Amino acid sequence: MKDTLASIPVNAPLLDGHEREYLLQCLDTGWISSEGPFVQEFETRFAKKVGRRHGIAVANGSVALDLALAVLRLRPGDEVILPTFTIISCASAIVRAGATPVAVDCDSTWNVNVGKVERAITARTKAIMVVHLYGLPTDMDPLLEIADRYGLRIIEDAAEAHGLNYRGRPCGSFGVLSTFSFYPNKHVTTGEGGMIMTDDDELASRCRRGRNLCFQDNRRFVHEELGWNYRMTNLQAALGVAQLETLDEHIRRKREMGARYTTLLRDLPDLQLPFTSTPYADNSYWVFGLVLGDSYRIDAREAMQQLAACKIGTRPFFWPMHEQPVLRKMGFFANVSCPVAERIARRGFYLPSGLGLTADEIEKVAAQLRKVLLDARN
Repeated sequence: MKDTLASIPVNAPLLDGHEREYLLQCLDTGWISSEGPFVQEFETRFAKKVGRRHGIAVANGSVALDLALAVLRLRPGDEVILPTFTIISCASAIVRAGATPVAVDCDSTWNVNVGKVERAITARTKAIMVVHLYGLPTDMDPLLEIADRYGLRIIEDAAEAHGLNYRGRPCGSFGVLSTFSFYPNKHVTTGEGGMIMTDDDELASRCRRGRNLCFQDNRRFVHEELGWNYRMTNLQAALGVAQLETLDEHIRRKREMGARYTTLLRDLPDLQLPFTSTPYADNSYWVFGLVLGDSYRIDAREAMQQLAACKIGTRPFFWPMHEQPVLRKMGFFANVSCPVAERIARRGFYLPSGLGLTADEIEKVAAQLRKVLLDARN
């Protein structure tokens, strides 16, 4: 996912393990479809890494969310609480399941403001979707307590949280259903790909049927339910197995990158950098984001344009769900205000953060950013 004109792309994956060897095994054996042996191996290994009973590999992280919501069998009028500051895949999965998304603002960690979640619960609330964002997890203990008290299910989007722990427990181990993405900017990539994790045998069975068109064992082409073709290929899974073998090294590398960016930028005035840690987690620096203070005469878009002119790739922060035109047109989020998310969406962006980023490139990015921001204060 390199930027066409950027000499320093916002992301470059690192494929320095057994990826080539495992892909050649797929080609040599002819196992390139979803029935190849690497799929089950990847599911088994990833589930063990996260501490779950079941891993169900799928085509990408967005359909992992779609399938996870679908197997919960929500009904029209049911509500699912989610952070407004997230990717649209989260809200669209809720809508496609026939339920109503209810948006909650974020806090200074950029994750959902846990203190506001309980206030959003109504008699129609059935679940809380948790999303771990940009390298730090959501504070799970109070959310788990709220969910238990109200009898709600937790759906955990850990797409950006590979190898990240919350109080010593792996992210992806908390939800009744948890999902991962393996897009090229993730710590584990399969090009495209995703996985659903659960400890519930029945939900796992529903997910496996649903990803495979709901074929039946004894009467393959006779269908009692409608499903989807959400299968992961053996080629994708082969990449995933190789990437999983180097995940711990990838996390170490990302933390080094985050520490270097922090050292180079922390003296800039009125600039929020990512928290190095919270009382419950150390940042894994999935991306290195920042938020411009009001003393800068430019917003995120203008800063990104100036960096792009220097051939440095960046990405804006997520645009809040409650401000998404498509969702507003569908009648959701009328009169909803989430000022923290609204502000960081306009004044936040992230720097080149891929595992392929070199130390020299980090130095160049930081130097150019310093120039852009200091000029914006003069």
